[in-house]
Amino acid sequence: MKSSLKILSTAVFFISAVQCSVQTSDNTSIKTLFVSAEQKDCSNGAGAQKCILVREKPTDQWTYFYNQIDGFTYQPGYDYVLTVSTTKIANPPADASSIKYTLIKQISKTKREQF
Repeated sequence: MKSSLKILSTAVFFISAVQCSVQTSDNTSIKTLFVSAEQKDCSNGAGAQKCILVREKPTDQWTYFYNQIDGFTYQPGYDYVLTVSTTKIANPPADASSIKYTLIKQISKTKREQF
């Protein structure tokens, strides 16, 4: 029983700790992203591609991620928890994102058996 409570309290702490988003300046913030082991077909206006699926909280719905995360190499079949910085880009090109994502830390990489 004590072991189960210890595991549960550790899990609750981890989940609450990784759900934060911190504003570091007017145009930069730090956030946690949960990345799915699977990719989906998507289209961003420039044509068909494969998108990774992300969410900011474990309870959120998965959303298509059309951008890149500098410093992060995605491997299908693995769930990830990442800490990233997001920087607003002033005057981005018309076909580019207005946010730049940069990997700060890969918190976890877990092999998913089925997806």
